[in-house]
Amino acid sequence: MFLALKELKHGKLRFLMIGIILILISWLVFILSGLGNGLNTLSAAVFKNMDAQYIAFEDGSRASLSRSIIGEEQIAKLEKQKDVQAAAPIGNKMATIQKEKSTKDEDKVDVAIIGVNPGTFVEPKIIEGSALSEKNSTNIIANIALKDKGFKIGDTVRIEGSHEKMKIVGFVENQSYNHVSAVFTTMDKWRAINFAAPGSDNGVQNPVNGIALKGENINPDSINKHLDSTEVVTKSEAIQGMPGYKEENGTITMMLAFLLAISTFVIAVFFYVLTLQKSNQFGIMKAIGASNGFLGKAIVSQVFVLSLFSILVGMGLAYGVAAVLPKEVPFLLDIKLVMIYGLVLLVVSLLSSLLSVRKITKIDPLQAIGRVE
Repeated sequence: MFLALKELKHGKLRFLMIGIILILISWLVFILSGLGNGLNTLSAAVFKNMDAQYIAFEDGSRASLSRSIIGEEQIAKLEKQKDVQAAAPIGNKMATIQKEKSTKDEDKVDVAIIGVNPGTFVEPKIIEGSALSEKNSTNIIANIALKDKGFKIGDTVRIEGSHEKMKIVGFVENQSYNHVSAVFTTMDKWRAINFAAPGSDNGVQNPVNGIALKGENINPDSINKHLDSTEVVTKSEAIQGMPGYKEENGTITMMLAFLLAISTFVIAVFFYVLTLQKSNQFGIMKAIGASNGFLGKAIVSQVFVLSLFSILVGMGLAYGVAAVLPKEVPFLLDIKLVMIYGLVLLVVSLLSSLLSVRKITKIDPLQAIGRVE
């Protein structure tokens, strides 16, 4: 470590340039991580924040709310299954809303109308206003993000292409679905909106899109054997079944993987070139007794110090970006993901230094001394 620090101090400009490149790479990794996490959250926050561990869908629906229609009577059957603590129906309908008296197109907002039974564990916690009530099915609670679009408690909204009207009575936070804000209404109101067209319910009595299950040790395979018409999956599988979620997540993951591969190559090349330039010095040190292990540790320590500093600076820059980005940008830094990617970058940097260590072990002291001018 002493030798590594002395060389870093001696070659300030050289290592500063390498450090800047490492900072930019780590910064970009954290930015992509924040964007990916933000998009994932915006796409599936309703599921992610739901106090449920499993979701029951129509058999053959591929774990997608938009493809699933099952009868609400399945709730009673599911609640009798082993380890199921509670079951509650959910429904989803994409729609466009605007204030009742507004006629401007710019006032229209795309939302996901989520149907729930008031008081069940799938109803999100209110942060402002009042909760849903079966007594008034026209009431809705909305994601707080709609406040920024001019909506407030007491506003009556209408659904585009429908005669249905609803009144906002409360706000919730971090509730979005398929990249738009979610509004929650009663199951009866949701059915009136979603199955307004005759025959759209496929003849199912009291249809719902899915049934959320609460219970840590539920066995989906056992339930699927007992109930032929349903398919029980984990909440994470339900999220993966959302249209476009896997493709979107896969794109971000692929970009991060390429970026990590590029960073490995860049770091390896930089330090390998530096090692080649100092091969005669390393040879002299080996001639006077320095071991391959000692010189190898110096290189690895050098890479460790430079990479750790660059990664920490990249983290700071990423959080700085998060602080100034507008609310409309889906950017969310998860401390766990940041630490994981930071650790991955550090490991990748250390692995890339092994090429230089291997070169040191092949340096012949006698040949290196012969090249000394």
